[in-house]
Amino acid sequence: MKTLSIVGGENLSGTIRIGGAKNSAVALIPAAILATGEVTICNVPEVTDTSALCDILTFLGVDIARASESIVINAKNMENKEISCEKSSKLRASYYFLGALLGKYKKAEMYFPGGCAIGARPINLHLKGFEALGAKVEVEGNKYIVSAEELKGGNIYLDIASVGATINIMLAAVKAKGTTIIDNAAKEPEIVNVATFLNNMGAKITGAGTSRIKITGVEELHGCFHEVIPDRIEAGTYIIIGALCGNYLKIDNIIPEHLEALTSKLMEIGVDVTIGGDYVIVNHQENYKKTNIKTLVYPGFPTDLQQPFMTLLTQCEGTSKVVETIFENRFMHVEQLNKMGSNIIVNGQAALIKGKTPLKGMVVQATDLRAGAALLAAALIAEGTTVIENVEHILRGYEEIVEKLTNVGAKIEISEI
Repeated sequence: MKTLSIVGGENLSGTIRIGGAKNSAVALIPAAILATGEVTICNVPEVTDTSALCDILTFLGVDIARASESIVINAKNMENKEISCEKSSKLRASYYFLGALLGKYKKAEMYFPGGCAIGARPINLHLKGFEALGAKVEVEGNKYIVSAEELKGGNIYLDIASVGATINIMLAAVKAKGTTIIDNAAKEPEIVNVATFLNNMGAKITGAGTSRIKITGVEELHGCFHEVIPDRIEAGTYIIIGALCGNYLKIDNIIPEHLEALTSKLMEIGVDVTIGGDYVIVNHQENYKKTNIKTLVYPGFPTDLQQPFMTLLTQCEGTSKVVETIFENRFMHVEQLNKMGSNIIVNGQAALIKGKTPLKGMVVQATDLRAGAALLAAALIAEGTTVIENVEHILRGYEEIVEKLTNVGAKIEISEI
């Protein structure tokens, strides 16, 4: 098990460069097997989630070469095999192989994927979409077998604007006969990035980024070169850290429009934020005002930033409120923050944060990826030293986090116990 040791109270200044979006890369890597030729994806973050997906590709016989931030994928020698529980359970996004394998071979066989335990995340919407394309779904315990003699375009309405379901259906539909319409599609920037990638390979997708996506099936997809967009969640986390302890902290290589829900809230509570063309500069201020947030699908406030933002709310005067509408188990960080000195009361899907409270260094547990980010943000302003255990969760989604924070003045070390 790895741990992080953080000495709090340091002002952070300098530049943090944001890497490629994890939530985009984890869909692009499985999507690459749809091509008949060589695919190059650049700006791929070196996090454990992308490594786990590459392990699955290797198991399937796909040729992979990694150089710096790029991955070259060639599926010419690929075999369609059952993906074991051991491989699929390492991350939630392994489920994108269901759509990609179904689209390529008309059959996919794998076990239910893993990921953070932040609440029930059933894949029923994915399966509903596959069935609308003509596939048959069989469930054997926690193994899914999805197959079709032929995939045909259909009209699919998503009961929830799910990012995963939207992408997975696109992967299955790009080579289906006829036209597929996805209504109430998710609008996240990562979906636009994946659709652009597929179009670069020869797919015919329109409407990505809106609630209606149209996919006209094609017979073949070819190789291409594609770039992963900057990670808005990584950027948002460091911007929040800047609000807590930044002294002219520059967050570089971002798309500011992807972060408007966050930056508008930061300005509302009194954070000094300067927004440039592809960067944000943050300065910590005293006497932040309370506020309320409610997580929503994009372009609303992202659920993935709710937890680190709650750490910031512990430093705001008065009582703030957070309502979580996406996942029902995304307050597991509260117990750990309260251990450090915060005053947070959870009632169902809402949390009341009473501030301003000083925080003290403690031994705490990262229960999931973004909970770990929340604790890391708290540790940077806490009195004394904080030790975060189970940091493997954090490493799933934050590339070179120790190096990036050390370079701007944080006292942070990672160790194996």
